[in-house]
Parts: sequence; structure tokens; C-alpha cells
Amino acid sequence: MLLAAGALVASPAMAQINTVDPNDVIDSDLGTPPQAATAAPAENVAPTVQDGVPTEAPAALPETSSASPAIPTEATYQEDDLIGAAEGVFGKGAQGLGKLIEDILKKQGRPNGYIVGREGGGAFVVGLRYGSGTLNHKVEGQKPVYWTGPSIGPDAGANAGSTFVLVYNLYDTEDIYKRYPAGEGVAYLGGGFNASYLRRGDVVLIPIRVGAGLRLGANVGYMRFSKKQRWLPF
Repeated sequence: MLLAAGALVASPAMAQINTVDPNDVIDSDLGTPPQAATAAPAENVAPTVQDGVPTEAPAALPETSSASPAIPTEATYQEDDLIGAAEGVFGKGAQGLGKLIEDILKKQGRPNGYIVGREGGGAFVVGLRYGSGTLNHKVEGQKPVYWTGPSIGPDAGANAGSTFVLVYNLYDTEDIYKRYPAGEGVAYLGGGFNASYLRRGDVVLIPIRVGAGLRLGANVGYMRFSKKQRWLPF
């Protein structure tokens, strides 16, 4: 009788116990997950035919753009601005100057800086060059700049005159105050002007020179730019 009574008491209690999966409870709090997105069918993709039997068409590849990011024009100098600045150095209407700058811009693109100044130098196998001017930067404005240029080679004579330097990829004006090795000879010659090529890292300098004097030859060296006048060339 006691066992029967215990069974009657336990039956209702056991009837109220439900087995619960804890994972189902956690999932129910998260809500119903969204349905997976289905890929859109390819449009107008012709099936591949092999030996007269159509096979499964290949999946369409997404279109990609090959255009490079555009360089903002406000970060570089326009051709008219450069020609006007160069004419202020060499004189308005200087023969061949506009054509020279135009040809350089076609090959190198537009610079984000330029230097206007004067320099003088001489050489007899070993040469020296001294100059001073103003760096005009499209973003950081104007900075004073001085330079020296030791060189060596089969070079003799002396010259003095104005200088106009196109400056490329100068994103921090502090980077101008370093040594810039000279390029391999003259990059352009025309109309009484000559343009050489110097480079350090990504920064490229293209000095355009004309002046009075007599000098003939070739040399290798560098231009060292500084914030103050230096008498030691090295």
C-alpha cells in the first residue's frame, strides 16, 4: 500500500517534468536566423558545347575596374602656372621656354612644387656650384632653400644665371633638405635651355638652367639643399 501510494504521488510530479535541450533555449533567444542569400542567376551566359553536347556554363566573373585613382588637380601646379613662374625667372617670352616645360610635363606629369632662384659655378675637372632661391610647394607654401653642387668629370669653364627647378613627389618639404645625386647627363636640350634630372627615393628634381658664361663638358655629382647658406660644398 505504501508503494502504491508513493507511485500515485510521484506520477503527477513526473508528468510535469519536460526534457529541455539547452541549445534550443539559447537559439530561441537569438531569434530566427535569416535565410541564406541565393546567388543571382547568370544573365545570358551561353552554355559550353563539347562534342555536340552542352555542358554546364562557367560562373560569371564579377566586373572589376582597372582605372587608377585620380590625382587631385589642386595638389599639383598647372602648366600655365609653371610657365608664368619660369618667365618670371628667365624673362617673359623667353624663346623655347614654354616648349621645354610642355615637353617635360608630357613625360613627367605635373609637379607639386618648384624652385626659383639663381646660381653660379665653375669647374676644371672638379667643379663647384652655389645657389639660393625659394621653394614653392602646392600645399605647404613657400620655403627658403640654398644649395651647393660639387662635381667631378671632364668639365671646364664658368657660368652664372637663373635656375628654375620642377619638384615632383615632395609630400613633406623637409625632404628637400638632403643630397640629390645627379642623373645620367642632360635630359632635354632646346631653345638655349637645358634640363637635368636628379632623384632621391620618390622625389624627382628637374633643374632648368640658362645663364651667361662659357662651360663645356660632362660631370657627375649631387646637389645638397639646406635651410641656411653653406660655404662648404660637401
